Amino acid sequence: MADAYRLAQLELQSRQDTRRVALFEALLDGRADDPAVASAAAAALGVPAYDRYVVVVAAQDPAAPPHPAPVLEARGMWSYWRPRSGRYAGIVRLPRRDTPAGGPASGPRGSADPAAGALLDVLRELTGATAGISPEFERLSHAGRALRLAEQTLRTLPAGSGEAAAFDDRLAQVLLSGRADIAERIVTVHLGPVLATGGERAALLTTLRVWLDHGCSAARAAELLYCHRNTVLNRIGRIAELTGRSSESGEARLGWALALRALPYAGLGDSPEPAAGEYEVGGT
Repeated sequence: MADAYRLAQLELQSRQDTRRVALFEALLDGRADDPAVASAAAAALGVPAYDRYVVVVAAQDPAAPPHPAPVLEARGMWSYWRPRSGRYAGIVRLPRRDTPAGGPASGPRGSADPAAGALLDVLRELTGATAGISPEFERLSHAGRALRLAEQTLRTLPAGSGEAAAFDDRLAQVLLSGRADIAERIVTVHLGPVLATGGERAALLTTLRVWLDHGCSAARAAELLYCHRNTVLNRIGRIAELTGRSSESGEARLGWALALRALPYAGLGDSPEPAAGEYEVGGT
């Protein structure tokens, strides 16, 4: 009788797991517009149909755990994951804004939402997985659209980098990665003469990136690049001379910033944009 009971329990659990997986796939496939499907999926997963959710798509990196559910659960975040097209896709339920997750973390790019910041921290520091995160959504039935946005975010990240990023922080890259022809044209128009300088190119591009990323401050850029402030000013002046644009022009700065972000997608053989802290060009 005991063996029969255990077998019956295992069979019931197997049927429940199969149903849960099927309804999770229905959510990600966008089939939850049917209220009955959305309600059944919420019940099977054990979460509300309306709450704070994001979808995360993570590359199946052999060096990373299969999915971050255990570490997320330890930080107070429910999640459900399944392998999907060579990646792991998961729905993550964020804690309410008055119940911060994982301590006093900040949200993406200084957001005031500690739960979103905690999710990024966990993915970056505790899982090692390269992952894209969708914008937050309230209706569980919107998971299908969120999946597409998370996938687009992941495509903008270097493979195997272990970097996690939110969709809203990669808007320019998402747009540029989908149109290589436009990315190439942006680079050609705004930085073409700089790319043609040969030996100067690496120093000029790195200096321009650091200068733009730090409020166009020559002093700050010089600190990060371990060179003199005048070296930064000379390099920015050289870029302005080559491109025929004033470094004081907001339009020129916008064009340069877009071109730098377009480089990895322009098919011109340049390496992807560096992560923060990877500036290595020196000078005197």
